[in-house]
Amino acid sequence: MTDGAATDEGSAVGGGAGAVADAVDADETIDLLQEMVRIPSPYFEEHDLAEFVYEWLDARDLDPEYHHVSEPDITEYEGDNVVARLEGSDPDAATVLLNAHMDTVKLVEDWEEDPCSGRIEDGKLYGQGACDMKGGLAAVMVAFDALADADLAGDVVLTAVVDEEGPYGLGTDRLIRDGRVEDCDAAVVTEPGPILAQEDVDNPALLLGARGRFLYDVEVRGRAAHGSQPNEGVNAVVDAGRVAEALSEMDVGSHPKLGDGSVCPLMLEGGSQTLSVPERARLMVDRHVVPGEDEDLVREQAEAAIASLDVESEVEVGFREAPDPGIVYGPYVTDPDHALVGALADATRSVAGADPEYGYFASVGDFNYLGHRAELPTVIVGPDGENIHGAGEFVYTDEVVETARIVAEGARRFVG
Repeated sequence: MTDGAATDEGSAVGGGAGAVADAVDADETIDLLQEMVRIPSPYFEEHDLAEFVYEWLDARDLDPEYHHVSEPDITEYEGDNVVARLEGSDPDAATVLLNAHMDTVKLVEDWEEDPCSGRIEDGKLYGQGACDMKGGLAAVMVAFDALADADLAGDVVLTAVVDEEGPYGLGTDRLIRDGRVEDCDAAVVTEPGPILAQEDVDNPALLLGARGRFLYDVEVRGRAAHGSQPNEGVNAVVDAGRVAEALSEMDVGSHPKLGDGSVCPLMLEGGSQTLSVPERARLMVDRHVVPGEDEDLVREQAEAAIASLDVESEVEVGFREAPDPGIVYGPYVTDPDHALVGALADATRSVAGADPEYGYFASVGDFNYLGHRAELPTVIVGPDGENIHGAGEFVYTDEVVETARIVAEGARRFVG
């Protein structure tokens, strides 16, 4: 690995700066996006889209390969990432990773049209996952193809991954576990940035970090009794409600770039329809964290908040079951002076004729695995849209093309 990066005058096919960006064809980019939106790919059901991505790359002699993802214990999931690499001429030059996920959330029922229509109207392309993140996936694919004809010093690695929207981010997790990103120096993730930023930013924008996340799994054990005599028992549902309120009011950390952490109870289940005082309840609570807040700290804080309540039930604080203890969405911040940030900023000025805005992501995703677990300087740059995860989701088509050109030119400048 190396800290080096290309200068603004690095070569590309046909000459200097801008030639790689110019190789991105707008119509071909949107045609590709439309084809992919028309292929349903909810998480754990990405096979058809993975096959499409593989064949698209293979048809352009970009030598893709499948990278198998297996999680037999909890989800029983079997799937495949698609990986490809452009090899540069200098083994000591930097290597950049371009990462995008192929899956979407489960198809939402409230659509008033085919959720995979790919309809284009007024510069917006509609469909489940159009913005999150098939727009970003199309952008990195065409950027990668454009880079294939450039004279590169370093390598460019493309990873189209599965299960980012699912419970564990198994695709990028497996890349890290299998050592597929160990020789990378930095990463670009083309998630839709502005719509999910901590503060208002507009494209073109570079997001330089994200909060992390833990998911409390709290068990509350009371004592059963006849429902007509509630004082004879200990109502676990009532105590779980008190616990939820206490956790939601906890003090959380703050960071000058990432803002404040947050706590949000997500689920409370317990009791039954029989005439009995509930003896068991379970509470799931989201905890978004900033640097300095690790698993031990967030557990201690929850236990202290619960202890202050003096509830009769026994309360045990745990965390969501995961396939491996290493699967953690840790917070990260990328140095704004890093060479990748500079390369993307210069590319933005070249492509869009404007300085990029800077921001930080509000939630979590594969970028946390890359920025925190893999310790790669990671930048999020992606097309914006609206109604992410919901009916009527769309992406701005001009921003998909602009993202592709910025990523292509930024990667060329970074690897040399």
